[in-house]
Amino acid sequence: MNNRANIAGVLDRYHDLVSEAVAGGGERYVKRHKERGKLLARERIELLLDQDSPFLELSPIAGYGTNFQIGGSIITGIGVIGDVECIVIAHEPTVRGGSMNPYTLRKNLRALEIARVNRLPVINLVESGGADLPTQADLFVPAGQIFRDLTRLSGLGIPTIAIVFGNSTAGGAYVPGMCDYTVMVDKGAKVFLGGPPLVKMATGEESSDEELGGAEMHSRVSGLSDFFAKDEYDAIKIGREIVYDLNWKKLGPQPSFPPDEPRYSPDELLSIAPFDLKQPLDPKEVIARVVDGSRFHEFKPTYGTSLVTGWASIHGYPVGILANARGVIFMDEAKKATEFIMSANQNDTPLIFLQNTTGYMVGKNYEQAGIIKDGAKMINAVTNSTVPHITVIIGASYGAGNYGMCGRAYDPRFLFMWPNAKVAVMGPQQLAGVMSIVAKESALSLGKPFDEKADLENRKAIEEQIERESEAFFMSGRVYDDGIIDPRDTRTVLGIALSAVHSQVVTGRKGYGIFRM
Repeated sequence: MNNRANIAGVLDRYHDLVSEAVAGGGERYVKRHKERGKLLARERIELLLDQDSPFLELSPIAGYGTNFQIGGSIITGIGVIGDVECIVIAHEPTVRGGSMNPYTLRKNLRALEIARVNRLPVINLVESGGADLPTQADLFVPAGQIFRDLTRLSGLGIPTIAIVFGNSTAGGAYVPGMCDYTVMVDKGAKVFLGGPPLVKMATGEESSDEELGGAEMHSRVSGLSDFFAKDEYDAIKIGREIVYDLNWKKLGPQPSFPPDEPRYSPDELLSIAPFDLKQPLDPKEVIARVVDGSRFHEFKPTYGTSLVTGWASIHGYPVGILANARGVIFMDEAKKATEFIMSANQNDTPLIFLQNTTGYMVGKNYEQAGIIKDGAKMINAVTNSTVPHITVIIGASYGAGNYGMCGRAYDPRFLFMWPNAKVAVMGPQQLAGVMSIVAKESALSLGKPFDEKADLENRKAIEEQIERESEAFFMSGRVYDDGIIDPRDTRTVLGIALSAVHSQVVTGRKGYGIFRM
């Protein structure tokens, strides 16, 4: 099979997983939900968004490889409402009543973080039974951050809206309580700290759902509800009106370059994406199919050539691009990257990192020449850069190369992966080989015989484990990225992400200066 067919096969597998998430709790629970006269979570999102506008779903296969439903029983993403880019967080009530598990929490917190750093209004579409109680030990303590983050957003002047379609009980009652605007659906919303059974057990009081937490009660009596909606369609209409009345304006500059299509077809990226990560990848071939007009003004093209750096624009937004060419980051590449990042901060230009790296070079000569010092310069520059960073892992992402090229630990505004990507401390064969060498040396130092057959079996098991745990699906399942993307969609996804980051002020670190490396 050729490279294109292999990548297409991995994409097919990914689309099957996404379809599983889209199916929610399955036919039985979807049918039951609709028989109650309720819209599905994705139908609510579709009605909320501007007609025919894009929706960039985030981490759609969260929970993959775990005992939880793929998707994490929550849908998060960036959508346009009244020409305003917003973060949408929608509970999936057909999956265990929309209850929260550890992966629901990760997705929710990540969505709120994206809203905060990019200054995006948040719309919560609420219908959840609260925590998935069997997993409360992993939820109760960290879940309080949801409420903290909602109030923090409000304190920063970033609007938060809750549209309550169904249950919002116990701790979940604080979501509408802590949002700036709350809409409740008549005969649907149920917002209370304790339901009728708990109230009766605690106080002996007899009461109904409606008396304790119905939309009419909260709209007329408690004042928790700001808007009373007669049905779900009315609630969504009110939600759109709230966003319209925000009079929301972006703080970042508008696109300043012609947003013309690349001269080369993005479809060719399926052939360019490396299925075998040992095969060479020319990042300029990727760049030519992503940036406006395939225009790329390279910086230091003949120096530190295993890292490509330069200036371009995507959908009219100016960007600086750092892309690994031959995988390994040497001293010259690290110094080149440091200088380039400083330059981007001088002229307030967002940075795009295209990762395909096996890490920083090792060996006696390189250690003596100061690879650690030069790598530290690059990591320092990435850490202290204040222009927006967007990372796409297009191949390997191993070792400290993951850090230097702005991996998840370095807070890129967004991080996406191609389906062929691998993320690990090192490649499976290398890691298994290192473990074997250590075991041999340990046996030798203890004067014990070394079992070659057992070592071979152990190496094979380790290789299989690392191969499985480093694949893009595994990483995405744990919400270590913001989603796997079809390589052909890279330009579109980057365009949406760049538009989102320009909702916030775009400014580099001043006083950084540029140190010629």
